[in-house]
Amino acid sequence: MKKRPTISDIARLAGVGTTTVSRVLNRDPKVKPETRHRIEQIIAEAGYAPSPSARAMRTRRQQVVGIIVSRLDSASEHQAVRAMLPVLERAGYEVLLMESGFSSAKVVEHLDWLRLRQADGAILFAFTGLALDGQADWQDKLVVMARRYPGFSSVCYDDKGAITLMLEHLWRKGVRRPAYVGVELQDSTTGQQRLEAYLDFCHARGITPGYRLGGLSFHAGQEGARLLLTERPEADALVCASDTLALGAAKYLQQSGRQLPLTGVGNNELLHFLFPAVASVDLGYPQAGTAAARQLLAQIEQGRSIAELALPCRLVSAG
Repeated sequence: MKKRPTISDIARLAGVGTTTVSRVLNRDPKVKPETRHRIEQIIAEAGYAPSPSARAMRTRRQQVVGIIVSRLDSASEHQAVRAMLPVLERAGYEVLLMESGFSSAKVVEHLDWLRLRQADGAILFAFTGLALDGQADWQDKLVVMARRYPGFSSVCYDDKGAITLMLEHLWRKGVRRPAYVGVELQDSTTGQQRLEAYLDFCHARGITPGYRLGGLSFHAGQEGARLLLTERPEADALVCASDTLALGAAKYLQQSGRQLPLTGVGNNELLHFLFPAVASVDLGYPQAGTAAARQLLAQIEQGRSIAELALPCRLVSAG
């Protein structure tokens, strides 16, 4: 069996002391860039991985990070988490995955447990109604996804920009009477902000708005499309607040035999596979996951300040 390389082996190969290798592993900014690059290259080639227990003793950290998702079956959160994991694991952290189920009480329970576990930090997927009161001790080691919370780092999506981008795309293609299938306004991002973008667009161009709001499911999209197009048969495009809704709406259009432009938000692989003619907006879920993990590591290991990060969106044209 091949012997696992040690920190002494890495130091010998790099021609430096073990202290310098340790500083590189702990992301000490005082290490010269050329030295850091050489050591990191040797580490990668040798397949060296620091012992979590030894590193915890050196740094007085447990090398544990929690990720609290709102629901385990969320396609968008799944994409973000998949991008977070390699960033955190390469840095030597054990990742604990938990689900809140959109419950503030459950979030508090999870944070309390992570606190008892002496976790180094956490990434939290926020939801409407979530309160972070009484969590001041997490301010320098928590990154919130999808919503801004004063005093905490956050990574947010451009919800309004996504709908505006899609509507402008349709307008350039000659669409003049777009209808909208959205989410109930209790949801402040997917619901309220995306509807506001649709209404603002209609107002700016003198369009009479037509929309239906409901849940965030395939069935809600199917039923919303049926009701909306029954009420507004003159609609010349159907804009959905999410790809999940667009999947349901596409099913309705397929069953009814009606053809008109249909769009979603989320760049969902299933939507593109089943209905390749449907355009979507990519909000950057994997990029958000990577950004959140890097921000958290920078706060934990380098003392970086709290930051609010906003990601741009991009149009994914119909195939």
